[in-house]
Amino acid sequence: MADLIRVGMADYKVGRAPSTLISYGLGSCIGISLYDTQAKVGGLLHIMLPDSTQARPTDNPAKFADTGLPLMLKDVLELGASRTRLVAKIAGGAQMFAFANATDIMRVGARNAEAAKKILKEMNIRLLAEDTGGNYGRTVQINLNDGVYKVKTIDKGEKEI
Repeated sequence: MADLIRVGMADYKVGRAPSTLISYGLGSCIGISLYDTQAKVGGLLHIMLPDSTQARPTDNPAKFADTGLPLMLKDVLELGASRTRLVAKIAGGAQMFAFANATDIMRVGARNAEAAKKILKEMNIRLLAEDTGGNYGRTVQINLNDGVYKVKTIDKGEKEI
């Protein structure tokens, strides 16, 4: 029986097959997976905010895309992944509430998705798929046997990206 490893908010976990990494309740947050198909090693990061320099000081780098992704990448490589084989998938980034006269700062979900994509590009990691935006929450999981990234929602069902 494969291990089901839970990834909390502002957290990340790495592992290898046959484990599955899962994170519940992504609203404006983003679930970012990294996976090496040959080594069958990967990670899942649940970020809350795009940029650590725009927030109050925190002792939790996994809360932010710009500090969490490099940490998870380091740990995935230490488990035996090859940087050249790593691929990424992302989901989340919803706009959970409508605001009249919303400013850019209120678009947390969209900003999270943009930051994740920008940092992956800077790290030269190919983004294979995404399921972002909308106004609904998601639960995501990555199966480290095959890299299948499942996105589950209440009203929209389940899909693999």
